[in-house]
Amino acid sequence: MSVTIGDMRHRLQLEAPLTSADGGGGVTRTWSLVAEVWAALQPVSGNEVSEADGVSGRVSHEIWIRYRTGVLPEMRFRLGTRVFEIRSVIDTGERHRFLRCLAEERIA
Repeated sequence: MSVTIGDMRHRLQLEAPLTSADGGGGVTRTWSLVAEVWAALQPVSGNEVSEADGVSGRVSHEIWIRYRTGVLPEMRFRLGTRVFEIRSVIDTGERHRFLRCLAEERIA
């Protein structure tokens, strides 16, 4: 899939993880807003996963945004209550024009 600026009609929040000590030897993770970006959001595939607490769904997406530095796989996108965990970030064509982010959304 290639995108144009007109395809970027979803306003997503790009978030980065923040960790802090919880006082018991572990850490607490919270999320901090990095930026709001326009994006093209395209579902790619989906499946069901059996986990300890039951069955949940996962949907893979391609999320295209304008090129920006600092986007990393440990970050995530949010669209309202939907959360997209970034799995990889690709500078398409290595031209610093667009980033293609492969992301996974969990469906309860």
